[in-house]
Amino acid sequence: MMADLTYPDVVNFAVPFFIAAIAIELTWIVIKGRGGRYETRDAVTSLIMGAGNVASGILLGFIAWGFFMWLWTITPFDLGASVWVVLLCFVLDDFRYYWVHRFGHRIRWVWASHVNHHSSQHYNLTTALRQTWTGTFTFMMVVRAPLILLGFHPAMVLFVGGLNLIYQFWIHTEAIGRMPRWFEAIMNTPSHHRVHHGRNARYLDANYAGVFITWDKLFGTFVPELDSEKPDYGLVQNIGTFNPIRVAFHEWVGIWKDITQRGLTLKQRLLYAVAPPGWSHDGSRDMSEDIKAKHLTRTPEDKGTPGFT
Repeated sequence: MMADLTYPDVVNFAVPFFIAAIAIELTWIVIKGRGGRYETRDAVTSLIMGAGNVASGILLGFIAWGFFMWLWTITPFDLGASVWVVLLCFVLDDFRYYWVHRFGHRIRWVWASHVNHHSSQHYNLTTALRQTWTGTFTFMMVVRAPLILLGFHPAMVLFVGGLNLIYQFWIHTEAIGRMPRWFEAIMNTPSHHRVHHGRNARYLDANYAGVFITWDKLFGTFVPELDSEKPDYGLVQNIGTFNPIRVAFHEWVGIWKDITQRGLTLKQRLLYAVAPPGWSHDGSRDMSEDIKAKHLTRTPEDKGTPGFT
């Protein structure tokens, strides 16, 4: 049974909910005149990116699946498929997601795939669908290897991964302010994830959680949303296009241009691919830590406030 219920199936089951939720959010914004903003071209780009993500999964999914099934043949463990095993797999996979997401912001090669999700300057439910076409090429599938080697069936791992992504859909909205305090303390919420999508210096590289915000609190990457500072959505340097091809591949092109510059050492070429986004061999660009440091230089009164601890 579990082998028949794979990640793409789970997400496909949720598509009607996605469509209904987008319609409800849009209606709410129109009626109330607040709670977010839709821009037609931006929303269409996000939908195209979502469709491309599904297509790339169909075309390239066999690579990850083949790798996972090979791991399954060599592991001596099989934990079965009881409810408790599925729940444990869900929690451990969310831990896995936290680190993959964090790598996605700190390793440029992985960021090249993830950056498209942050490219919208709006924040609504269609933004959740703005997904990568090139995730397979980051090789982040290897981070799931320990789960399979521990005895979680590959189909189960992909199943809980699909549930994780479904959960994250609803947090991409401005229509919901804050949830009850106990919920905000444990779970990822629209407020926490708005911070993650903000390009404000205070909000950079924060709140990587998928489902449980506790990972960020445990590893020191949690930053609360401040009422005094609304997130400014998008990239540090926005790409200014609704062309889905450019959205999907612009950072890969940037990496290629950087590593093929003349006069670089082999180490410098490698660092252009694996160092944090913004790294440059001559220091002419800013990484997130540089942006935060410059902000504190301009506004030293912010020192010690959330996001600058």
